[in-house]
Amino acid sequence: MSQARILQPAADAEYFFEEGCHIIEHWNQGEDAAVSIARARVMPGETTRWHRLHGIAERYLILRGEGRAEVGELAPQAVGPGAVVFIPPNMRQRIACLGDEDLVFLAICTPRFVPEAYEDLEA
Repeated sequence: MSQARILQPAADAEYFFEEGCHIIEHWNQGEDAAVSIARARVMPGETTRWHRLHGIAERYLILRGEGRAEVGELAPQAVGPGAVVFIPPNMRQRIACLGDEDLVFLAICTPRFVPEAYEDLEA
């Protein structure tokens, strides 16, 4: 990538992903395959599906709300603003929104997220 850029998502950029959350892709560019950044939103009372990303490490940076993260064989753990959840490649994961407001977090993937890396473990 040879040019500086400033990107801002369109107001209608959010979409529902089969995992069970709403996503805005803030940064996911083919010419910058090293990383992607998405904002995820899980609604109150909802839990994402058990899934894993093949060959991609993921970090959740919790921005708002209260939740419960489940990663691999770790015991479920409460998460809130400022918490970081690290998910190594190929490890099962899911997250639940436990509060009365949406759980909002950044999903930072290395290398960048590509749909073919996603595997639904509940299918």
